[in-house]
Amino acid sequence: MTKLISLKIEERELRKVDHSAQTVGVSRNAYINKALRFFNRLYERRLLAKELRRESEQVRQESSTVLREFETFQDEGL
Repeated sequence: MTKLISLKIEERELRKVDHSAQTVGVSRNAYINKALRFFNRLYERRLLAKELRRESEQVRQESSTVLREFETFQDEGL
C-alpha cells in the first residue's frame, strides 16, 4: 500500500536527489523510497545496538554479582 504525501525539501537537496536518481537510473520517487528504507534500517540497527549494549551491561553486572557470591562460598570452604 502506498500513500501520497507532500513535503518540503531544500532546492539544493532536491537537485542532489534528482542527479543521483538519474545517475542510478531510477525515478525520483524510487530513489527517495530506497533512501527512506535505508535510513529506517540504519535507525533500527542503531536502536537495536543501543538496546544490546544496555542488556549486555545488565548481564555483566549480574555475572559480577554471581561471581562474587561464588567467591564468597569458595572462601568459606563450601
